Amino acid sequence: MKLPLDPSLWSSVRLVLHVAFFLAVFYLLKELVGLRDLARLRHLPKPKGRFRVALILLGLLFGGLLIYQATWQLTGVYRPQFISFMQLHDRRDFNPAHWIQRGRLLDRNGEALAYTRERNGQVQRVYPDGPVFAPVVGYTQPKFGATGMEAVASVHLNGGEPTSLDDWGELGRQIVARDKRPKGKDLVLTLDAGLQRLAVERLQGRRGAVVLLSPQDGAVRVLASQPAYDPNRIDSSLFLQQDPTAPLLNRATQGLYPPGSTFKIAVAAMALERGFRGTLDCPANGFTTSSGYRRIRDHEYYSARRRGKTWRGYGRIGLAKAFSRSSNVFFAQLGVRYGHDTFYAMTDRMLMNRTLVLHETAYGRFGMRTGELGRIPDSDKYGLAQLSIGQGRLLVTPAYMALMAAAVANQGVAVRPRLIDAAPSAALGRFMSAETARQLSAMMRQVVTQGTARGIDDPRLAIAGKTGTAENPQGDPHSWLVGFAPAERPQLAVAVLVEQGGYGSTVAAPIAHDLLVRAQEIGLIR
Repeated sequence: MKLPLDPSLWSSVRLVLHVAFFLAVFYLLKELVGLRDLARLRHLPKPKGRFRVALILLGLLFGGLLIYQATWQLTGVYRPQFISFMQLHDRRDFNPAHWIQRGRLLDRNGEALAYTRERNGQVQRVYPDGPVFAPVVGYTQPKFGATGMEAVASVHLNGGEPTSLDDWGELGRQIVARDKRPKGKDLVLTLDAGLQRLAVERLQGRRGAVVLLSPQDGAVRVLASQPAYDPNRIDSSLFLQQDPTAPLLNRATQGLYPPGSTFKIAVAAMALERGFRGTLDCPANGFTTSSGYRRIRDHEYYSARRRGKTWRGYGRIGLAKAFSRSSNVFFAQLGVRYGHDTFYAMTDRMLMNRTLVLHETAYGRFGMRTGELGRIPDSDKYGLAQLSIGQGRLLVTPAYMALMAAAVANQGVAVRPRLIDAAPSAALGRFMSAETARQLSAMMRQVVTQGTARGIDDPRLAIAGKTGTAENPQGDPHSWLVGFAPAERPQLAVAVLVEQGGYGSTVAAPIAHDLLVRAQEIGLIR
C-alpha cells in the first residue's frame, strides 16, 4: 500500500526536523559548557564571559555543519532536488545521480529535441539538431553542469517529486542498487521544430536572432540565436567563451541592440495615447534642437545625395505617412514635443529595463531582458530626439521587440512569453489602449502595402510590420523587422534581427515573411 505524501507537507516536515536537530545540538553544547565538574577534573578554569559565548557559538557552527552534511549526504538520494544538484555539479565519473534516465525535451508536435541514449551501460544525452535548439534547450553534462531548460526543468526531467513514501524509497533503492534504471518525465515545449530550423537556415550563418510567438497566449514557436554552440560536443567548447562570435550568448533574449526605426511603434503609441492628430513639417535639411548638434535627417536625403540629386523633403505630413515612410525628422520632433516625462512614462508602461521570467523553478530561471534605457537630463532635448528614432542610449532585445509587436496584435495587452506547453498564460500588463493598438495595426499594415516593407507584401497573407535600420558604431547597420500576421486577426508576432545586416527592408523583412508564410502552411495561422 502506498502512503500518500504531499511534497509541500514533506518540505515542512524536513524543516521541523532540521530545527529540532539544531535545538538539540544547542542544548547539548549548553550542558557541556556548563558542567563545572568537567572543568575541575581537567584543572581548567571554567569558561567565563565572552570566551564562553565564543565556545558556544563555535560549537553551534560545527554541530550545525555536521548535522546538515549528514542529512544532505545520507538522505539526499531520496530527494529529487539532491539528485538534480548532483547531476549538475558533481563531476565524478561515478555519480549515482547519473544513473537516472532523464526524460525527453519535445517540441509542440512531439519531436525530440533532447533525449537520453544508453550505450554499454552508460547514459548519454543526445541533441539531434546540435546548435539549432541550443539557445533554448541548453545542455546537461557531468563535467560542466547544465544550462537552459535542461537546468531549469531538471527536477521534472528526472521524474519530478515522488508523491508517496513508497515512491520515495523505491527511487533511492533503484539508484543505490543500480538494478533498474529510473526513468524521468518528458517535457513538451512550445517550440515548433520545423520553424526553428527554417529560422536558422534563413539566417544563413549570419549573427542574429529570430523570435516568433503567439500574441494571445505567449507560446514561443521560434527562439533562434546564431551562431550557437553544439551541445553534443560541449567538452571541446570551453574555448568558446573567448570566441568573438559569442556562440554562448542567447541573442534572442540577452543580446542588446539599438532598435532603430522599429522603436517608432512605441513612440507612435505614446503620441496616439496623448491624442495626437496633427501634422509636422519634415524638410529635406532635417531637424535639430540647437545649432551645436548634428541635424537629424531622413534616409532619402542621403540616398539622393549619393546619386548626385536633391531631395525636397516630405513637407507637412501626418503620423500614418511618417510611420509608413519611417521619417526620422517627424519622430524626432514628436518625441521632443511630448517631452522626457511622457517618453519615460511610456517606456515604464512597456516594461523597459526589466528582466522577464519565462520559466522558473527552484533550480533556476529562463528569463529575457527587455532592454536598457538610460535616463537623460531634461535639458538634453537632442538626446530625446535620438531616443525617439530608436538611437542614443537605448538598447533592446529581439524577444522584447517581438513582445511589443504581440501587444499591438493583442489589442494592447502584453502576455508573458512561455516555453512550456502546459504552462498557463499570464498577462504582463497593458502597453496601450485597444484603440491605439487598432490604429497602430492599420499603420503597420500600411508599412507593408505602401511603405518601407513593400517587398514582403504577399496576397497569400496580410502581414503588418515595421522595418528598422539601426546605426551601429561597430560597423554596418543592424537589420530589423518587427510585425505580425494576419493583420486583421493576428495569430503570430515576429521579430528578426540580423547584426550588421544593412537595411531592414532587404535583409530582415524577407526572413520574417518566409517564417510567417511557412507558419500558415503548417496550420499555425488559419
